[in-house]
Amino acid sequence: MRLAETGKTRDRKLVSALSDSLLAAIIAFALFSLVLGLRTEDAATGLTLEPRPALLFTVVAIVFFGRLALNLFVWQAEYPLTAPFAKLFNSEPFDRRDRVTLAVAFVFGAGWLLIGLLFGEPVYELLGTVVVLFVGLGLLRRFIVQRFPNLPYAQMFIAGGILFALFFPIVTYALESMFRLGLPLRYWFDLSILILTYVMLGWGLNIVVGLAGLLDLGYVAFYAVGAYTFALLATHFGLGFWICLPIAGAAAALWGIILGFPVLRLRGDYLAIVTLAFGEIVRIVLLNWTDVTGGPNGIAGIPKPTFFGLPFSPFAEGMTFHKFFGIPYDGLHALIFLYYLILVLAFATNLVTLRLRRLPVGRAWEAMREDEIACRSLGINTTVTKLSAFATGAMFGGLAGCFFATRQGFVSPESFTFIESAIILAIVVLGGMGSQLGVAIAAVVMVGGFEALRHTEGLQAVFGEDFDPALYRMLLFGIAMVGIMVWRPRGLVSTRAPTISLGDGKNISGELVSEGRG
Repeated sequence: MRLAETGKTRDRKLVSALSDSLLAAIIAFALFSLVLGLRTEDAATGLTLEPRPALLFTVVAIVFFGRLALNLFVWQAEYPLTAPFAKLFNSEPFDRRDRVTLAVAFVFGAGWLLIGLLFGEPVYELLGTVVVLFVGLGLLRRFIVQRFPNLPYAQMFIAGGILFALFFPIVTYALESMFRLGLPLRYWFDLSILILTYVMLGWGLNIVVGLAGLLDLGYVAFYAVGAYTFALLATHFGLGFWICLPIAGAAAALWGIILGFPVLRLRGDYLAIVTLAFGEIVRIVLLNWTDVTGGPNGIAGIPKPTFFGLPFSPFAEGMTFHKFFGIPYDGLHALIFLYYLILVLAFATNLVTLRLRRLPVGRAWEAMREDEIACRSLGINTTVTKLSAFATGAMFGGLAGCFFATRQGFVSPESFTFIESAIILAIVVLGGMGSQLGVAIAAVVMVGGFEALRHTEGLQAVFGEDFDPALYRMLLFGIAMVGIMVWRPRGLVSTRAPTISLGDGKNISGELVSEGRG
């Protein structure tokens, strides 16, 4: 009798999974039939529509089988296939099925890595490396926790990351200078500067979204205010970077307060719509106010920062950086200086945020995130709390924008579109709202992952010479976000350290923490 009931339950689950997957495939077909199923071609008679049924069928099939796999092995399964991989990063004990699953995954990953190394296939090499590193690092983490339960491995990880960030440019530059290894230092430094910029932006938005619980979709507006403030002051009044840096932060904070006043009574989706509109208003003003902002042509000729008044240019008159220290001129000196400049700004953002969390204003932010009505009943002034969150987060966005302007030497409205706000918000959500470490990891993963798609040799060898992965970056980004929602719905780092505690403070699981709705 029990076997018959079990069989009927499995049949119902299978039918439910198939119907849900079929519905998802139909929706995908309706959404992508015009976007991917048809392509405009410039022919001699004009624009013509060329059908692409193969691509449309592939996307619909991916949606169908992906949804079916999620239904069968994740959402409705008594023992989902993702359980062993989730146990790698928590304290649940392994059973026999966990060990077999992880062993099979590790063998497959090692096999892909070996195939990639032997046959020169970068795709298999990358895939195998990711699987082997994921399983290996998870097992290493569990070994450390079980053998040394009192070892603060999280603090050790953070300390290792800080040391790497501090000495990475110096060590690589010294190795290249001594041994001529042919390292792409300029590319590495540029990428590191870009990652640190997004880390700083993520930490700034984390104050508004992660700590105060206010959903902000127009954060790029403060980024633009900081950039244009420095650009206008430098080009019209001849002010330097160090003088304009606090002015840009103050201007962005002022605009954060200006945005905060109209949205004091808004929550959730309505707050998101208003902040999105604010970001678009700022971009359109920059685009149309040509007398001041230059319009679509932007502002060029923005000066670079100096090392205590010593420029890095070989053509500058008077004392320069390389003349003062008696070393040959190298263009990498300016990049290294910019790297350490954004590193200091990012560290300052992190330290100020951690300090504010322990102050009454930081505890008020977190209380408002949990329950705004209860926050008011305790006598907390939510108006001041919201405005302080908007102003503080906007200030750090303005500082990052000032750095962006001096690094690029040129600003235009095209650099401050909605997609930038979406990426910054995705970094905060992906890392774990309220988690400083998670935001830093997510920025490295997202920015570095997008940059990895520029290396197309291995992908073109598999999909053809005409394959351009840049066109599929947003698709892969969406797939990654769906995966995070399935396996880590609270972000990569879901635990929360208590702001104040009696005795020894212990991390709180993300499942017990409300994210807030603003």
